[in-house]
Amino acid sequence: MPCTVTAAVARPDQPEFTLERLELDDPRPDEVLVRYEAAGLCHTDLEAAVGHVPTPLPAVLGHEGAGVVEAVGSAVTGVRPGDRVLACLDSCGDCPNCLRGLPMYCEDHIPLNFGAQRADGTTGLTDTDGTPVRDHFFGQSSFATHGLAHPRSLIRVDDDIRPEALAPFGCGVITGAGAVLNSLRVRPGSTVAVFGPGGVGFSTLMAAVVAGAARIIVVGREADRLALARELGATDTLDTGDTDPVEGVLELTGGRGVDYSVECTGSLRIMRAATDVLAPLGSAAVLGVTEAEATFEVNAWELLKGRTVTGSVMGHQDPAALIPRLLALHRVGRFPVDRLVRTYPLADINTAVKDVRAGQTVKAVLTM
Repeated sequence: MPCTVTAAVARPDQPEFTLERLELDDPRPDEVLVRYEAAGLCHTDLEAAVGHVPTPLPAVLGHEGAGVVEAVGSAVTGVRPGDRVLACLDSCGDCPNCLRGLPMYCEDHIPLNFGAQRADGTTGLTDTDGTPVRDHFFGQSSFATHGLAHPRSLIRVDDDIRPEALAPFGCGVITGAGAVLNSLRVRPGSTVAVFGPGGVGFSTLMAAVVAGAARIIVVGREADRLALARELGATDTLDTGDTDPVEGVLELTGGRGVDYSVECTGSLRIMRAATDVLAPLGSAAVLGVTEAEATFEVNAWELLKGRTVTGSVMGHQDPAALIPRLLALHRVGRFPVDRLVRTYPLADINTAVKDVRAGQTVKAVLTM
């Protein structure tokens, strides 16, 4: 029988999430019922809530869910009731990119993750009036006490890491860390510039430390975040309120530029800056885009010096491989994601959103 759940709902033309009681279907044969314990608040959720990404509303968002399996459909394999899981992204499993082990580049990535519905167009949630509320956002919709997840969205994890520290690994952490370790393949002894010390940017920084970069320059504008960056391994920080980011990075590197740069803000201006600071043969990774038709210019003559610019989505490696890799580092203190986290009860989601937008919280995690 359907169960009643509490969820934060994003509704069209409403400036805030509404906390609602909804009815959730039993899992279908290919679905898993998850009781969520924590869910990270990501900028993608915020963009979806205001209509900047192609997710129809009303919907339950959330795509960094940590929880426990309560029931599985008859066709589900790989997880069973009682398993602790981290939810990540959905994928088809059959397209060429999925078969290459790169499900974040699934040919059906947009409909499966942003469509917020089952493949047949139905949803698992209804409100008190019997009106469907969209779910299955990134195969999970984890801004709720319970949700129906696709098995390919779930990764089994041990129970030695607290849910609020585990949840960010579902998207933001792997996005930043994977750009360094997999997309750019940062070399020991190299120089790295990180633009934007948020949840993704700090994950980029920590991965650059793990990769053995000799010099890591973090570029931002909040003094407390720049101080935290130095504590976490940045050798240099630049305050963009005082210094032009390109001029500052070039000055720190004696005019040469950096071997690698990572753009974590979604700003077209900063994307250009991240490419302008590259040394010859340098590589830049762009991680965040907030506009559907976003474009930025790159000097073609500078590209002839062997510079490259790449996009990187959710770590550029199968999360089932990348997440355990990063959790192993976290366990030995080499990836202290918990230093970034501030927790909020699900009922306080709108406070969390305000704190994130105001720059007062690096990584907000909702607890159920």
